[in-house]
Amino acid sequence: MGELIPILGIIFGCSIPMLVIWTKHQQKMSETQAAATAEKAAQYAADNADLEQRLRVLERIVTDRGYDVATQIEALRDQREVEERGSGVPLEMNRKETV
Repeated sequence: MGELIPILGIIFGCSIPMLVIWTKHQQKMSETQAAATAEKAAQYAADNADLEQRLRVLERIVTDRGYDVATQIEALRDQREVEERGSGVPLEMNRKETV
């Protein structure tokens, strides 16, 4: 048992500085992660503020100006159907009509 004490002393003597180094490393990693998390939170807050502003603008457009969104969408659909079918008479703007 007497021979074990110096061996344990050497093991503990070497492991304590390694533990201190590991602890400092973990602390630096935690600080770095906290800084990155704070930066991401700031970016999310800025993005959220931008989205809220856009939503306010859309709400103002729809409510203040009395837009009938459904009617406008249907009008655009009707116009697209006419263009897809090729309906209508093509106009030849280069040729002038003779009387």
